[in-house]
Amino acid sequence: MRAAVYSRTGPARDVLAMIHKERPEPGPGEVRVRIAWSGVNPSDVKARAGMRSSTLPYAQVVPHSDGSGVIDALGDGVPAQRLGERVWIWNGAWGRADGTAAEWIVLPSAQAVVLPDAVALEVGASFGIPALTACHAVSVDGGVAGKRVLVAGGAGAVGHYAVQMARLSGASQVIATVSSAEKAERARAAGADAVIDYRNEDVVARVAEITAGHGVDVIIEVDFAANAELDFAMLAPEGRIVVYGSGAAEIPVPFVPAILKNVRLSFFIVYNLSAADRAAAIGHLHEWAAAGSLQHAIALRLPLEEIAQAHEAVESGRVMGNVVLAVCEREREAVA
Repeated sequence: MRAAVYSRTGPARDVLAMIHKERPEPGPGEVRVRIAWSGVNPSDVKARAGMRSSTLPYAQVVPHSDGSGVIDALGDGVPAQRLGERVWIWNGAWGRADGTAAEWIVLPSAQAVVLPDAVALEVGASFGIPALTACHAVSVDGGVAGKRVLVAGGAGAVGHYAVQMARLSGASQVIATVSSAEKAERARAAGADAVIDYRNEDVVARVAEITAGHGVDVIIEVDFAANAELDFAMLAPEGRIVVYGSGAAEIPVPFVPAILKNVRLSFFIVYNLSAADRAAAIGHLHEWAAAGSLQHAIALRLPLEEIAQAHEAVESGRVMGNVVLAVCEREREAVA
């Protein structure tokens, strides 16, 4: 089978290569998925670049945790009806050498989730990280029903879903921060009541104006290191900050504003969700997706052999939405 791999960390064009390797066979409790689309996420880019560690856990890595395709082989103990199912994949490359940037992947049956009929395979390739992250973020610590919610980066891959899911979950007001007029339009179309351009506006002052001095009850935060001081300033008493990302490993916390407001902090990484939290997030995601209640933003579609370009696009931070790679022949022809 064709696969994209790297054997050392570094710049995308220096370390990523296309190779042929043996097609895998499923073991007990496993399924084999013929990959149609592979999703590229910031965590994939950081791992390949060596931003977390320059030492690889495996001699050779097939990257990407997100993907979609069709189950074409079953291991012992997997129900026969799973054969031929359209599925999306979570944690494909998490703690494993072989992710979705290949024509086939073998993984535990539970990690290949049936895709709702109404959802295209290319969309399913962004469910594992962006959609599940957003879905869990709006449900943490009692959820957002009746709350004023601010989504940082409301036009990004996670933020775009979070704006919609906050609205669908009953938030009384949804505010998004963005960095351009184009991104502002994307966030408004997703359901944001108000949008703030953080590069050109005073975010704290605008939040006070929009909420009539109340502040926001929940902040869904993509970069806690960059925004912590602002977050504590615009949070209402008894408010909470749900953090799923940060541009720095260590972050000073403004203790006095936090303790005076009884602020709660919640941190999570989607790879490590508990089985119960993951099942709940998948349930909500499928309900909304099957009903056609979600907008899906595919920013860039490329064939698998252009994986380096895809990584560079994600790394640049300029793409507005998800980046996916066409893996199987039919999908590659569609983006050629």
